[in-house]
Amino acid sequence: MSKIPIALTIAGSDSGGGAGIQADLRTFAFHCVHGTSAITCVTAQNTLGVTRVEAISPAAVAAQIEAVMSDIGANVAKTGMLLNREIIETVAEQVEKWQLKQLVVDPVMVSRTGAQLIDDDAIASLRDRLIPKALIVTPNRYEAQLLSGLEINTLEEMKAAAQMVHKLGAGVVLVKGGSMMGEWRGVDVWFDGKHWETLTTETVDTSNTHGTGCTLSAAIAANLALGKDLWNAVEQAKNYVTTALKYALDIGRGTGPVGHFFPLRLEKNS
Repeated sequence: MSKIPIALTIAGSDSGGGAGIQADLRTFAFHCVHGTSAITCVTAQNTLGVTRVEAISPAAVAAQIEAVMSDIGANVAKTGMLLNREIIETVAEQVEKWQLKQLVVDPVMVSRTGAQLIDDDAIASLRDRLIPKALIVTPNRYEAQLLSGLEINTLEEMKAAAQMVHKLGAGVVLVKGGSMMGEWRGVDVWFDGKHWETLTTETVDTSNTHGTGCTLSAAIAANLALGKDLWNAVEQAKNYVTTALKYALDIGRGTGPVGHFFPLRLEKNS
């Protein structure tokens, strides 16, 4: 294993550069963590939405992970969009083969607006095969609803859903409240099987929020690669996303991405 911290992202490509592999690698770089990748699907995407998605073959996904792990290794791995059951099964097998204990699972199933992104077979595979291997799983409100079978509108319902998702086998569940309404907007719920915590930061008033989920899970992975414990990794990741939202990029005609390179912008303007 290299002395340089290394994180592997297993996720889809966003041609608009706002989410997916692109957001993950930028987040790793911000934290001075070397990022490696295994691409699971390619999207034709911009700030207005996704117009085309093509899956990478499961064999090619496995080959990418094999290539990275057999030579470079990884302190941490994270998953994003895995698209279908076959890819999820392949990733689960690779996690087992390479004994990736520090696994951050961002269960990309539903968008922040509530649109389902993968089919029911893929959701079942994610629930049964991958989530039980996760050190931490980071569902948004709608994903937590799908995984738990519960309606989520209040903090207590977020806690109940976190408890249900934890029973699937993940070490820690972090239910994200970015799409919650009113006083619970932006409040995240942590549950480790024994202890509850809520994480709250200031609310940033911006419509340019593309890639927040990918960025949060990547920042958790990066902080773990740097040797931080899981709670501190989550706290630092949430602070990073909040600051990146303050410097979100107003590009395109739709929802722009968070500003991963805000330190460089600050330095340039100082």
